[in-house]
Amino acid sequence: MNVVARMLTPEQDGIPGYLAHPEGPGPRPGVLMVHHAHGVTADYKIDAYRLACLGFNVLAPDLFNMFGIAGTTHIGMGADLQAKHGDDEFLGKMDEAWRYLIDRLHTDPARTGCIGHCMGGRLLIPFASDHPSVKAIVLYYPSVRDEPETSHRPRHAFHLAKTLQCASLVFAAGQDYIATPAIQGPLWQSFIANGKLVEWHFFSDANHGFRHPDSAGFQPYYADLTWPLTTSFLQRTV
Repeated sequence: MNVVARMLTPEQDGIPGYLAHPEGPGPRPGVLMVHHAHGVTADYKIDAYRLACLGFNVLAPDLFNMFGIAGTTHIGMGADLQAKHGDDEFLGKMDEAWRYLIDRLHTDPARTGCIGHCMGGRLLIPFASDHPSVKAIVLYYPSVRDEPETSHRPRHAFHLAKTLQCASLVFAAGQDYIATPAIQGPLWQSFIANGKLVEWHFFSDANHGFRHPDSAGFQPYYADLTWPLTTSFLQRTV
């Protein structure tokens, strides 16, 4: 199978980020990849290519570029950018990316799922709640905190996860310093309350960021262990 894989720019494509898809006409199943707080780092491009080799149209939009922040990665900038831009702003950019994946890449909206890590995993919970056509979500250590709802983050995952209509795969890390095990417990209860397929994997010695080489918490063993679980889940549910 020949695969098209390339960077996207607003000037040429109308949206910044990275795409990969099998060569030839669609429609095909799709995956929207929502990046972590470091932006679209190199591992997203590799993963997009690998998913395209399995037959998916894949889009990894650069949400920070969409806010006008220059650069191809934003390592160390994520906390400040999330403090500046609220969830509704991020979700608006994700919706733009979703429309691009469906309309411009000729993706079948009835066979499309999402992958998110850290910040992206947390944001996919309200996104999937707002988009019931999403078939499945894969969340790596979503950065959910035990915090009150505010205008900046108006809808908490504890309340939203129980409303989801899609299948969910969640990887939880026992050494996560953001979504600690004390937070993971009620989050898991909310997910299983929605009555849909939930696959939840807890690794007691895993770090937040275990999937990403650019993260201080990178653990190659867990990165390799979780990838076939991710692809199997998407192939079964999307």
